[in-house]
Amino acid sequence: MDATAYLVAKSLHVGCAAVSIAGFAARGALMLRGSPLLDARWVRVAPHVVDTVLLASALWLAWVIGQVPFVHGWVTAKVIALLAYIVLGSVALRRGRTKVVRAAAFVAALGAAAYIVSVALTRDPRGALAWFAS
Repeated sequence: MDATAYLVAKSLHVGCAAVSIAGFAARGALMLRGSPLLDARWVRVAPHVVDTVLLASALWLAWVIGQVPFVHGWVTAKVIALLAYIVLGSVALRRGRTKVVRAAAFVAALGAAAYIVSVALTRDPRGALAWFAS
C-alpha cells in the first residue's frame, strides 16, 4: 500500500464527508424553516459536486486499502447505509409530502450519516456499538 496515496485519499474522503454532512444538515435546517434559499441554484448544485468528489475518493480509498463491498463487512455496511442515507435525504429535502414526514426523514438521515461515520471509525459493521463489545 502506498502510504502517500492512502493519506491523500483518506484526507480527501474525510474532508468531503464532513462538508457533505454539514451541507445536508444546513439544507435540512433551511427545509425546516421553509426558506426559499433551499431553491437557490448553488444550494441545489453544490452538494452534487461535493458528493461526486466524495464518491470518487471513496472508490480510490477502497482501491488503495484493498477493501471492497460484499467482501469486507464494514465496507458493505457503509454502502448499504449510504443507500439508506440517500433515500432518506431525498425524502427529507424534496419528496416528503408533509413537513412532519420530511423532518422525520431528516433526523433518520442524520442518524444514518452518524452510523456511516461510526462504521468508518471502527471498521466494524456494528459501528459505535463495537466500542462496547467485549
